[in-house]
Amino acid sequence: MDVCELHENSSKCSVNSMECFMVLSTQAQKISIATLCGLFGILCILENILVLYLIFSSPGTRRKPSYLFISSLALADILASIIFVCSFVSFHVFKETDFSKEIFLLQLAGVTTSFSASLSSLLLTALDRYLSISRPSEYKLLMTRRRAGIALGVLWLTCATIASLPLLGWNCCTLNSTCSQLFPFVDGSYLCSWLSLTLLLLGCIVAAYSHLLWRARQHVAYMGKHQGQGGKQDSRMRMDVMLAKTLAMVLAVLVLCWSPVLALMTYSIFCRLSSRLRKVFAFCSTLCLLNSMVNPIIYALRSKELSASLRMVFSHFRRPLKAPEERPESSHKSSVIET
Repeated sequence: MDVCELHENSSKCSVNSMECFMVLSTQAQKISIATLCGLFGILCILENILVLYLIFSSPGTRRKPSYLFISSLALADILASIIFVCSFVSFHVFKETDFSKEIFLLQLAGVTTSFSASLSSLLLTALDRYLSISRPSEYKLLMTRRRAGIALGVLWLTCATIASLPLLGWNCCTLNSTCSQLFPFVDGSYLCSWLSLTLLLLGCIVAAYSHLLWRARQHVAYMGKHQGQGGKQDSRMRMDVMLAKTLAMVLAVLVLCWSPVLALMTYSIFCRLSSRLRKVFAFCSTLCLLNSMVNPIIYALRSKELSASLRMVFSHFRRPLKAPEERPESSHKSSVIET
């Protein structure tokens, strides 16, 4: 039995014992993790910043509660990428242990808050779409910007509070209890509770989107029977159906990326993990970054409003480049007149 196995059996807490959780043993594994985190993290940050710019630069999108929820998702993904990449790479690749237990739990709280807020934002977006499709005539009265802002405030406060519980004392060092096999200083009962809440949240999201897709299918069938009636109502239905399918794609990517991580977390609660499974968990953790990176791509491809704003941005930057080449004399004359 090696030192790490003795540590797990005795559930001791120390900064030196964190080396037992550094599961990457070869240089190839470290380079692979660093490359994946760097690639996914940089792309995720740039894409989500672009999404936030497109939403808040257009009066038509920043006033809609649905895009406030999407902006909350983008913000959560940006924070998760920054905190996760910095802490994950420094821990597993550079094997830095020159920090205290509180610093590590603070970093973990930041990652947990961001990813939990990302999931919760998806749930609020699903509820928003449900109201838009099921009660279109009352939607503007039920979902206002003020109510959306309050919901987002409660969401972030709740996620931050739950994520800070280990830092506030619910950890295996303070309680002298059994530590998690995957995270240093994390109490096993806390991991079980957080995992239960996350699975419940995912279940609610799946149920909401399943109902949304069912309603969207009804709308498609209705529009197929009443193609000649057209009008504003059909246009709004088409937009709601399009957005519902877009968010369903986001949900599908979310489930595919998070399932391996959540499955290994659940397995660690009931069974002992081998060093190989710990390495698999480290690589599967990068899929969470992949999920955050894919979400903005889905928005750009599926959302007509955001794609239209993106085309306007591109045309705005191409116009100054083409003008001097196509009409240099006209440009010179106009500058003289303006002067």
